[in-house]
This record gives sequence, structure tokens and C-alpha cells, in this order.
Amino acid sequence: MNALHQRSAQSPFTWQSASITHAGKVRAVNEDAVCDRADAGLWAVADGLGGHSAGDLASQTVIEAMQRLKPYPELSLMVEFMEHGLLDANQRLLQISGERQQVIGSTLVALAIVDRYAAFLWVGDSRLYRYRGGVLRQMTTDHSQQQRFIEEGVMSRDEAQAHPHGHLLTRAVGAHEDLRVDLDVCLLRGGDTFLLCSDGLDKHVSQDEIAVHLARGDAAASVDSLLELVLSRGASDNVTMCAVNIR
Repeated sequence: MNALHQRSAQSPFTWQSASITHAGKVRAVNEDAVCDRADAGLWAVADGLGGHSAGDLASQTVIEAMQRLKPYPELSLMVEFMEHGLLDANQRLLQISGERQQVIGSTLVALAIVDRYAAFLWVGDSRLYRYRGGVLRQMTTDHSQQQRFIEEGVMSRDEAQAHPHGHLLTRAVGAHEDLRVDLDVCLLRGGDTFLLCSDGLDKHVSQDEIAVHLARGDAAASVDSLLELVLSRGASDNVTMCAVNIR
């Protein structure tokens, strides 16, 4: 999807966004889901856990919570209702887990633009990148065992990436009664490009390569070309991306 929208009469920015999701070349079911609401200045990517029908139900439950939100004129209100939506989704997934007697859950990364600011929330290892002035920066920190190994100084990054349990998540929506959501805010600049993605992207594409594709400044072209690259390298997992160009 492509769109060009002004968030409000007070905002100096417009944006173009595009999203894409693919099951990949190995998995039969796509357990990812995406929310691309350029009209509301709201985007999100979720990656379901639990296998087949459970995983895609989990990601859809989380994304539906984002889809139901309406735009708010104040950043604090927008964030508050995003968090409430996630708490509701967490309770719903816990209920389903109890009924099915299996743990199901989902990651989430969400981006909201209000006036001159971008707020982003995340749970799990779906990521938000920002490309600004030729530099790519990962704005989120993975909630994974791999990241925990690195932060605790137990292993180097290379060792953690090679660890057989490094991919395990330390947080997910639906995994625990007490949901912990990370939040950050940044000031927007014209020319910024944001990329929300599931881990099916970073399993096959380096950050340097992501930067090259985002440098185009065209949301649709960026996600299309990145998907082609992932598919050419085997696409061992579902992959979902949403790019947002700020103008």
C-alpha cells in the first residue's frame, strides 16, 4: 500500500508509507501481520509465536488492537491508548492460551507520529530502524536471550548470535500476565525513513544492506527490493516490513 498524508494541519510533515508481508520459502503459514494506517500516522508489525493457527491468531489479535485506535492530537494520549490496546490484546491471548492449553503470543513494534514527534513501542524482537542523513540506526533493543547474553557480558555478539537458544524471546504479548512494553520518542526530521520489520528480514539481510535500500527514499521501492533480497537468500521465515518516508 502506498499513501501520502498530512497528520494534522499543525504538522509540518507529510509521509509516504508502504508495507509488505510474505510467508517466505520454508513456512507454509504466514504468522506475521501488519498495520499500515498512514491516514492515522500509525504503523505496526507483529510476529506470532506458537505455530500455525496459534501464531497467526496471536499476531492478528495484536494488530487488530492497533487497527482499532483512532488518531489523537496529543502524543501522550496516543501512547496511552496504544498501551491500553496492547494490554487488552495480552489478556485476550492469555485467555486463548488457557482455553487451548498452549502458550501463544506475538511480538510487536509500533510507530505513531503526532505533530513533530515519533513515538515507538515494542515487545519482542521485531525491530524499528531509522535512516537519517545516510546513517541507519536500530531504534529498538531486542527482547531476546541473545541480547540478554550480550548485555550481561556473558558472550560477545558473534557468540550470542551462534548460540542455539539465542533466538528465544524474553518478552512477548500473551506470554505473561504482567506485560512489559518498551517506549521511546524522537523528534522528526524531513528526510527520515523508518522501517518496521519482523525478524525474517534481519536473518538474511545486514544493516548495511538495509541502509542501501532505504537510501532510495521511496517506501514502496524499498520494501519491494528488500523482499526480493530475502527471497533470493532462502527466506527461512515469514518476513514483514513497513517503510515510512517523512517529508
